[in-house]
Amino acid sequence: MITAFAKGHRVTNDSRYLDAAKTCISFIENNLFSGDKLLRTYKNKTAKIDGYLEDYSYFVNCLLDVFEIEPDPKYLKLALKLGHHLVDHFWDYQNNSFFMTSDNHEKLIIRPKSNYDLSLPSGNSVSAFVMLRLFHFSHEQQFLEITTKIMESQAQMAAENPFGFGHLLNTISIYLEKPIEITIINTKNSQLCESVLLEYLPNSIIVTVQNSEQLSGLSQYPFFAGKSFKEKTSAFVCKNFTCSLPLYTIDEINSNL
Repeated sequence: MITAFAKGHRVTNDSRYLDAAKTCISFIENNLFSGDKLLRTYKNKTAKIDGYLEDYSYFVNCLLDVFEIEPDPKYLKLALKLGHHLVDHFWDYQNNSFFMTSDNHEKLIIRPKSNYDLSLPSGNSVSAFVMLRLFHFSHEQQFLEITTKIMESQAQMAAENPFGFGHLLNTISIYLEKPIEITIINTKNSQLCESVLLEYLPNSIIVTVQNSEQLSGLSQYPFFAGKSFKEKTSAFVCKNFTCSLPLYTIDEINSNL
């Protein structure tokens, strides 16, 4: 739902969608955490049941979707924290994929796994996707290694049954094509922002930085290195960790895509 609201805002620029997405995130932060652990259910003002792989991976994906629209550093910080939690507590080092349950979950005869994309993408498929996204923001090699290990461990099954691995195949496509990274600095020129956001760019990461305070809070992350805030709306287009000079017009941006 949070992702739907975020994407709804991106294509309509209706602030109600973004407000709803942020409200949902705040509710989860305030009510569905016990220490560093994400909990699964909430009823009668009580949260319970440790989160499963899908709960963590989907929530990280939501955080990144909202972060790209409104890059409050707290969203990226929480996404990275939960990404590390996934690796520390859900990762199967022997078989290179994630368990559905954490290592401190209630003990089961076996720890099951979620690999197949059915009506909803599987926990491992979404985890591979979010780990790839986290890598591009942070350049932490561990995230990229996890993504590649999941893809390699499931590549044969995906080749034999592609309809059961649609989301994973999408992640493999993004990994092979290398995502285009677009950072818009200063959203004052709404026409330029809307033109970029409404362009169909499936293999891309687009972040819109509204003000200098946001950019200052993000300077520690490699994705934003070397980018400065200017009075005039500018954009940077990066691929394979090589970035353009500041771009100021739609034509300049399109020529660098």
